[in-house]
Amino acid sequence: MICLDIDGTLLNSNHQISETVKETIKLVVSKQHIPIVLVSARMPKGIRFLQKELEISAPIICYSGALIFDEKGKQLSAESIDSVYLKEIYRITNALNIHMSLYKDDQWYVESMDAWAKQESKITNIKPKVISFVTLFELWGEEGHGPNKILCMAKPKRIIQLKETLKIEALNIYPSKETYLEIMPKQASKTSAIQVLEQKFGVQQSEIIAMGDNHNDVDMLKYAGLGIAMGNAPESVKQHAKEITLTNDEDGVAAALLKYVVLE
Repeated sequence: MICLDIDGTLLNSNHQISETVKETIKLVVSKQHIPIVLVSARMPKGIRFLQKELEISAPIICYSGALIFDEKGKQLSAESIDSVYLKEIYRITNALNIHMSLYKDDQWYVESMDAWAKQESKITNIKPKVISFVTLFELWGEEGHGPNKILCMAKPKRIIQLKETLKIEALNIYPSKETYLEIMPKQASKTSAIQVLEQKFGVQQSEIIAMGDNHNDVDMLKYAGLGIAMGNAPESVKQHAKEITLTNDEDGVAAALLKYVVLE
């Protein structure tokens, strides 16, 4: 099983899949019949259109493991953030003037279409639903659930300040890039989701290849039989990988697949 992160890994700096990467993935699927699973902090609709572009049919891991769907769109697993933590994070982000996005199932919620929401919308080709978070919290409180993911966006110094302020043991909190802070349920991780699919496909840990470029990929890079860091990954991420490939702008995914998977 091959597990690919999306942003900074599968996609180049223009947020596109290069033809070289595309053709190499098609070769792996058609010749080797190995499932290629897209693993991302993205929401489902931010992943599925890439599957169509690649012409692959496989499960997807969304919100860094908080939501998993099989190849037919059936939900396999879901984790959510408790409303107590949700309200506390909302209070802190408001005080620090930091953008907060909420993701639940296949919907993205914002309180306003500010510059950060517009930027993320342009990158993902998805439009969020604008709604009062107080109203949303009341609705979710009545239904007894919360979001799968919180995304906070701000200038790097504010993100560092927020990360240092949020000391909540029950949540996974990490920067996915210097202007983004991702918040997920503690029990959700890319590795925990991969283990669900490991059982589904009947593969061994040693038979898993994982590729990624950032801090939220470290756990799966360490877990996989072969963890491959992208050339554009920070040094702190590379040190946890068994191999390092080219950058995402140099078709690093294709280079790794040709080296380790495609058999002549």
